[in-house]
Amino acid sequence: MSSEPAPPGFELPLRLLLAFRTIIDELHERIAHEGHPDLRPMHGFVFQAIGPQGTTAVELGRRLGVSKQAAGKTVENLEQLGYVERGSDPADARRKVVRLTDRGVDCLVRSARIFDELRAEWSEALGEEQLRRIEDGLRRLAPGDPFRLDTPRWFGAP
Repeated sequence: MSSEPAPPGFELPLRLLLAFRTIIDELHERIAHEGHPDLRPMHGFVFQAIGPQGTTAVELGRRLGVSKQAAGKTVENLEQLGYVERGSDPADARRKVVRLTDRGVDCLVRSARIFDELRAEWSEALGEEQLRRIEDGLRRLAPGDPFRLDTPRWFGAP
């Protein structure tokens, strides 16, 4: 045990947020070099909320915890960038479904690989055993679904 006094309580959430930002910023730097320079952190949440089967703008807004209008604006932006497309729902032609394009899927595949690379780098810097202890501790302290898609709403994103 360290004889140093414990850091102030407010430092822990700030360090966790800084670690998150460090990983996400590095991901976006690398993915920009791989042909996706227009992506923003919010877009990853949107891609996950759209899912492999697609979804409507109303459902997308619900999953992200934002209004239908905010979801529609995000979809419009991603559509202009070539990551999503809107089409008719085969089960109900009146409904429009948002789906990932090949470009959107490519981005997800590259992101997954880059996250694995970043984890390997952190493992090398900290040691695999220490990194696993950190991950296990975080699972215990922050249980539940790690794919919490309404996080952007929590930060006040549109």
